[in-house]
Amino acid sequence: MPAHNQKDIVHIFTDGACSRNPGPGGWGAMLQYDEQRKCIKGWSKNTTNNRMELLAAIRALEALKRACDVIITTDSKYVKQGITEWIGQWKRRGWQTTAKRPVKNRDLWQALDSLCRFHGVRWEWTRGHAGHEENELVDQLARDAISEGQAGELEEDKAGRLG
Repeated sequence: MPAHNQKDIVHIFTDGACSRNPGPGGWGAMLQYDEQRKCIKGWSKNTTNNRMELLAAIRALEALKRACDVIITTDSKYVKQGITEWIGQWKRRGWQTTAKRPVKNRDLWQALDSLCRFHGVRWEWTRGHAGHEENELVDQLARDAISEGQAGELEEDKAGRLG
């Protein structure tokens, strides 16, 4: 990521949640640039927590109107390690794991990889449910999305559905 003034960086915080796994799930994200904040959320009827974690990052990056330098903070080691450590190996192996099994959530990993190549993204991890203000906010957004979706108040994000 090119060195820029802090004001030139978009900070994104993401989280996913699932009521039963698999089951109804939600994702939440908060984008912050300078003093401006934008919160987004979505839900899927039948999904997993990992799909919701991935979709939170994807939808947040899609919400950016131009290529940006971004810092994404997530409490998902699966997402952070997947995009920073494992994805290169998966691609070299034709989207197979070291155990020669298909990579789960390949559709979302490919979308996230493409978006990360468009934007300059740095990934940070934070412990979930540990009092991190922004992480608590996006966790609540994800849980609210499940409730609102099940109540018919929020349209389903079908990209989160299992196969």
